Amino acid sequence: MPALLFILNSLFTLVVIAFLLRVLMPLVRADLRSPLGEAVRTVTDPLVLPLRRLLKPVGKVDLASIVALLLVQLAGTALLLGISGARPSPGTILLAGLRELLHRVVLFYQVAIFAYALLSWVSPGRGNPAAQLLSRLCEPLLAPIRRVLPALGGLDLSPLIALIGLQALLILL
Repeated sequence: MPALLFILNSLFTLVVIAFLLRVLMPLVRADLRSPLGEAVRTVTDPLVLPLRRLLKPVGKVDLASIVALLLVQLAGTALLLGISGARPSPGTILLAGLRELLHRVVLFYQVAIFAYALLSWVSPGRGNPAAQLLSRLCEPLLAPIRRVLPALGGLDLSPLIALIGLQALLILL
């Protein structure tokens, strides 16, 4: 049973990340026509497009994508809790689902910042579409840190500070 829960949790995490990217990419003005953007749209369109008929975007914020993200997260939480043998109330599912979503968002940003920092050392050029997306996603978090903490001897410590802050946030959760 633990192996099945692990596999299902991993699959739900990947699906939630696709929906999270669907929410974040327009906010950071990432190219949705890139290969990664096309993959995200392919995975998320079946749920987002019907919701978009009911929920129109507000500026850069796509309400349909946010609702789809929440629905997928809550459905995954309910399914995993049900398979594990728990009989949770709707309130418990809601709280557990929102907590798990916040946890996944923080972990997503930890991995994104780590990959962004690693790519800056290995392949500093911006030609790679994944590197461009990581730049768009990570710079809004790293730029304010850079304004307070300048580079020391050419070494940018902003990713390290951001990772420490995100890990502290995970500990609080």
